[in-house]
Amino acid sequence: MNITFIFPGDYFKPDMPDEMFKEQAKAIINAGFNHHYININEISSIAKLPIDLSSQFIVYRGWMLNKGDYEKLAILVKNAGGNMFVSSSKYLLAHHLPNWYSYIEDLTPKTKVFECNDNLQNNLLELSWKKFFIKDYVKSLKTSVGSIIDNLNLIPVVIEEMKKYRGNIEGGICIREFEEYLSETETRFFAINGTPFGPDQTKIIPSIVYECCGRIPHPFFSVDVIKTKNAKDRIVEIGDGQVSDYVGWDLNRFVYVLQQLCNS
Repeated sequence: MNITFIFPGDYFKPDMPDEMFKEQAKAIINAGFNHHYININEISSIAKLPIDLSSQFIVYRGWMLNKGDYEKLAILVKNAGGNMFVSSSKYLLAHHLPNWYSYIEDLTPKTKVFECNDNLQNNLLELSWKKFFIKDYVKSLKTSVGSIIDNLNLIPVVIEEMKKYRGNIEGGICIREFEEYLSETETRFFAINGTPFGPDQTKIIPSIVYECCGRIPHPFFSVDVIKTKNAKDRIVEIGDGQVSDYVGWDLNRFVYVLQQLCNS
């Protein structure tokens, strides 16, 4: 399979990668992959890509894209003769929590999904949860009051703070039951067409990761696993592999995993 990587380009030097992805782009280029840079911040105004992508499968590595921007990227790629390795529908399957939650409901915290204008306090009164974790379909609030609350009356406060600090709410609101974790045990894994990879070749991959990979029909996604205080593995996040950081990974190990995309 012929793979070309697309990275966010530097705003002032469009033929160079954005500074945040410079090291990663260099490693991928050194591994022999074709590459291209585009101005992701202005993707809606791009008429066409100035390259021929015939017979190429495109893997995007960059900032998270919302539904509209990813669909626009897929159209640009198609018009240039290529195909996205991850289709728009598959991207949203891993990018939006409600889409992947249904596949692994028993492996991750219980979650309720609401529209932004729903009366969340009344809808949640019937639950016996002592604490709540709040996020939209993609991200949580990491500043101000944070995302973990034990008082339903604080829900509107968190949502307003999310709008203030993040600019918008993507999709809707997800309320998750709070679970006690050992934060130092959190590990990110990547999956390519059902095959999991860990940050260390010698590290044993937990059975919960194999179970997850067998359920979620996505060609390239990330799986974040953490242990509870009683040493039980839980999945706390699924993400599209194209926009998931290789946190906790050595770059060379991550590039090795990306090379496996060619064999999938």
